[in-house]
Amino acid sequence: MANKFTVTILLILILTTPIFSAQNKTIILATTTSVQDSGLLEVIIPLFEKKTGYFVKTIAVGSGQAMALGKRGEADLLLVHSPEEEIKFIKEGYGINRKSFIYNDYLLLGPKSNPAKIIYNENIVEAFKKISKTKSLFISRGDNSGTHIKELYIWSKAGINPNGERWYQETGNGMGQTLIIADEKDGYILSDRGTYLTLKRRLKNLAIIIDKEESLKNVYSLIEVNPDKFKNLNNRGAKLFIEFMTTSKEVKDIIKSFGKKEFGEPIFYLFSQ
Repeated sequence: MANKFTVTILLILILTTPIFSAQNKTIILATTTSVQDSGLLEVIIPLFEKKTGYFVKTIAVGSGQAMALGKRGEADLLLVHSPEEEIKFIKEGYGINRKSFIYNDYLLLGPKSNPAKIIYNENIVEAFKKISKTKSLFISRGDNSGTHIKELYIWSKAGINPNGERWYQETGNGMGQTLIIADEKDGYILSDRGTYLTLKRRLKNLAIIIDKEESLKNVYSLIEVNPDKFKNLNNRGAKLFIEFMTTSKEVKDIIKSFGKKEFGEPIFYLFSQ
């Protein structure tokens, strides 16, 4: 009887251990589309996987959707760029250990014909007012992403609610697809610099109208989803990934040069506290 009981226990351990190990070695990263589309993660993640034996599964969505995944316990960590929403996410108890990681900036792009007559590098709020006043086409992501939230903040500062206006169109798509639509339709658009540089050769009609404004700085942060909220999270893997991304000299060297050869400037810059 004792032998039969021992065999049963051994069978249970044999059957369950591989499943547990596989789950424990998988990290789910919910990342904003702009970082995913840049190709940076395709370079860095294989290095992390090789060094640690973990497998990173990425889910590329807008920052708002990434945090929604975190609130449901469907991701182990986030890579997002919506600072106010991130702080709220942490205050509500869903996130811990937020690390500002990299940054670039937002750009206002528009048709080369510039129908709103915006002066190059004038104040972004004034530029949005001109777009509204002239009813020039504006293409928005409309997806609750970090870029969309930033855009809505600028409209708010301008004292304008564009929703429902014929000249204001939402795509509900990621940054890359929305840029292509804006290019095809000759519309103005707010974009992160990384995605713009990545797609620049495909964009025939868009030109930079405003950039390098301090208020348009675009910071990306890594956040662990709180393991006290969800017991199934791979928090150990999440911690290891964040440590690797923020302290590895190899990663820092990649970021400093990533995109420089192809575009003449890096796509991202290291964020230093």
